[in-house]
Amino acid sequence: MVPLLYWTVQQDILQAGVEAQTLTVWRQCDSYGLPRLIYINKMDRHDANIDMCIKSIREKLEVDPVCLQFPVKDMEGKLKGVVDLINLDVIYWDIANKGKRYIRQKLTEKDHGQTWEKAVNARNDLTDVLSGHDDKLADVIINSNSMDDIAPSSLTEAVKRTTLALKTFPVICGSSYKNVGVQTLMDSIVDFLPSPSERNEYYNCFGDNLSAKAFKVQHDDRKGVLTFFRIYTGKLKKGQKIFNINKEISEQGNSLYIPYADEYESTTEILNGNVAVISDLKATMTGDTITSSQSIASNAKENLMKKLSNPENLQLPPHTLNKISSDPEESASTILGIGTIVPEPVFLCSIEPPSLSYQTALDKALLELQREDSSLRVTNNTDTGQTVLSGMGELHLDIIKERIRSEYKIEVELGPLQIAYKETINSSSKLTHVLENKIGNSKQFVKITLSAYPSEVTNMKSILKLDNNKENASNLSMMRQRQLNSIKLGIESALINGPNMGCPMVNIGVTIHWLEVGRGTSDTFISAATTQCLRKIFAECESSLLEPVMFVEIVCPEDYSNGIITDLTKRRSVVNQICMRGHNKVIETLTPLSELMGYSSYIRCLSSGRATFTMEFHSNQEMSQIDQEKAIANIRGF
Repeated sequence: MVPLLYWTVQQDILQAGVEAQTLTVWRQCDSYGLPRLIYINKMDRHDANIDMCIKSIREKLEVDPVCLQFPVKDMEGKLKGVVDLINLDVIYWDIANKGKRYIRQKLTEKDHGQTWEKAVNARNDLTDVLSGHDDKLADVIINSNSMDDIAPSSLTEAVKRTTLALKTFPVICGSSYKNVGVQTLMDSIVDFLPSPSERNEYYNCFGDNLSAKAFKVQHDDRKGVLTFFRIYTGKLKKGQKIFNINKEISEQGNSLYIPYADEYESTTEILNGNVAVISDLKATMTGDTITSSQSIASNAKENLMKKLSNPENLQLPPHTLNKISSDPEESASTILGIGTIVPEPVFLCSIEPPSLSYQTALDKALLELQREDSSLRVTNNTDTGQTVLSGMGELHLDIIKERIRSEYKIEVELGPLQIAYKETINSSSKLTHVLENKIGNSKQFVKITLSAYPSEVTNMKSILKLDNNKENASNLSMMRQRQLNSIKLGIESALINGPNMGCPMVNIGVTIHWLEVGRGTSDTFISAATTQCLRKIFAECESSLLEPVMFVEIVCPEDYSNGIITDLTKRRSVVNQICMRGHNKVIETLTPLSELMGYSSYIRCLSSGRATFTMEFHSNQEMSQIDQEKAIANIRGF
């Protein structure tokens, strides 16, 4: 899916230069190909040193920073303002007025002495660095008498061009706490970072029609459900009917707002490049793409498919380019985020309210949180009567817990964290099951023959197949659509709990060979017969436990790589690839999730905070007998 961000502003902490968290975010931006602007904060501190920060950026991030400002302090070391190197101005903020007002003065040799001399030298260095990356600026310098004659507009344009090309990264400074440099930061974002129209090439397939993506769903006590959109093309009007491309449905919102932090301004129309908020949408969730109508969506997809004949011309970020397939239709859906599948949760735990009187409020809170977060799953365990939360990680479930406590004022408690294991069958089996009962004056009768076998099919729609054998085909041809739907519901119910540990069943195919249904038999009775038949089949088949295996990418300095690799081998990891990225080593592995519990803290200790890692679900893989016995003992407690 194409990221919602057009650019990022990196904030550096002064005392230690580039810190571990800055490295983590920077590497993520690299994967999405995002232009960046670096803001050095806390320049009001006495130990603030912008030269040290520039050196740290160059060494640790391995990029070419271009410093556009430097701080100005008084005799006591207090921050007064900053020098703008492009315009050779000094900007002073009114600290007494909390930095709301500022004045700009032209630097002169007579009035500013050493500051002017330092600024001229720094501006010449800036011009020299930019000319090495930008041919247009180099031509301007050749045609000029001296560096001092370069117009500010030429430098501004050169900074923007090299920033968009990811060749240089502008650096500005200030003190956010005292509102010094905030206005110039906003100006720099406008001057040097791309506007939405410069980063929306893949959404140009919509032309002037509306295209927008939902990136957040929030519940407001007064305004109800609020859905936040980034508008890529066209415009959004109040009360406009929208078409959800992902869910292929149309719906109509109520009010239209412009968000300002936690305040909302009602409006009638919002243009592209802005963030819009629509209230009272029923089906749209995070990640959904909307437009005006189904016909516009179809035309846009066809236009994009034509452009994808050469995807490199679209200048897609590496993260998206890696997901482009040979099928143009599938690639177009990937880029537009259509049919995006949220990975199955890998962690689960029980959640309990402080008393039964809070159960209704907790159910409502969980329903709202599921709407806001599509990766959160809530189920009810029929055996224990517990509510079970399933999520993507330890931190994910902790955040849900804290949100329920802080936003809904319910002091919930989470049970022990467990791995979301799966079960599968290793052999095939066929069984005929007869279920009959008399309910009142109505006799319920179902005779069904099913077979189950190992399969790689993951889509529920493709799990069930009909037997094409001549003897059975005539019988199955009499089956009605509602009966087929009932059988599918029965299959879904049977797959919820496996025969060994009660874990969900996966990688299974089912074939129906025969079906007899008595007159007046209800659809639920057919579903029940299907479920009972499959559970008997699963009990006869050989089965095994599957554990989630994660794709893990670790980026660390070369000095720490040997210790990290040694530790990974102890965690049953399979190392796929080790390569260099600049001065860092990149280690790609497949590691069982059970071996990664608490790994974030451990790898920080192992690398003195210098290593970062990301992981995503790869597959469910069969466990060895020894590992399976350990997992069962951990789940059962004996």
